[in-house]
Amino acid sequence: MSLLTAILVFVVGYVAGRVTLAVAGLAAIAALILAVLGLAAPELLVEPLADFLRTYYQGNELLFLSGFLFGVAHDRRTSGD
Repeated sequence: MSLLTAILVFVVGYVAGRVTLAVAGLAAIAALILAVLGLAAPELLVEPLADFLRTYYQGNELLFLSGFLFGVAHDRRTSGD
């Protein structure tokens, strides 16, 4: 893995963590409503996206996860001052 790929995967994880933190409540409500209604994303849309993510992030899971967790924990680190 090149340094650029490692940085890109970490940054994508960080941004995903920040976005998750910002919209977690809305996402939880939307997921609950979709689950109660029995709706899900069609397999036609999910499978190509899952294949792309599986090939691109395979082997980089921990790097993505570290960026994700840094993104989620960002406010906690800075608000303690």
